[in-house]
Amino acid sequence: MNQSSATPVIQLTDKDALIIVDVQKDFLERGSLPVPDSSQIIAVLNGYIELFASHGLSVFATRDWHPLKHCSFQEQGGPWPEHCVQYTEGAAFAEGLHLPDSLTVISKGTGPDTDAYSGFQGTGLERQLQALHIERLFVGGLALDVCVLNTVMDALINGYQVFVLEDASQAVNVKPDDGDKAVAEMQHAGARFITLSQLT
Repeated sequence: MNQSSATPVIQLTDKDALIIVDVQKDFLERGSLPVPDSSQIIAVLNGYIELFASHGLSVFATRDWHPLKHCSFQEQGGPWPEHCVQYTEGAAFAEGLHLPDSLTVISKGTGPDTDAYSGFQGTGLERQLQALHIERLFVGGLALDVCVLNTVMDALINGYQVFVLEDASQAVNVKPDDGDKAVAEMQHAGARFITLSQLT
């Protein structure tokens, strides 16, 4: 991606929150819906988590939390193989991801007949962010061109300043250029791309 070179160092404040999108076992390389090189972002995400925790800032983690026979599954006519079924191992957060005790989990796609690519869709995320007086969101995870993209776009629509974690997001690239298109769409809408080294 290499989109962050012009972004200056950013000082975190109590108006900031970290959103980790769908870093679940089924989206890792050996999962049922693997995102290429997805495990490589875990160590970097841990760096973001450690930094936000050291500032006492909020950390959210979204997850697909689908019932059996969810509408997004191919056997139900959806586009994806079965993944992240509630209470299964595949729906668990990735091993090695150091989620804090204060983590807020946001479950999406929980009903059989509705899918949700955005962490804001059918969840209480917006209400919780408002209650915390959050103004800036730092968003990364899986997949860049699906659920990260949709979460970022909804965050921008809701009026947040959004920073995408360039070094802690990975595209699934169902089509080879999906990741690049997602980056362009988010940038055009006002999102900025950063790396961990640019935060303090």
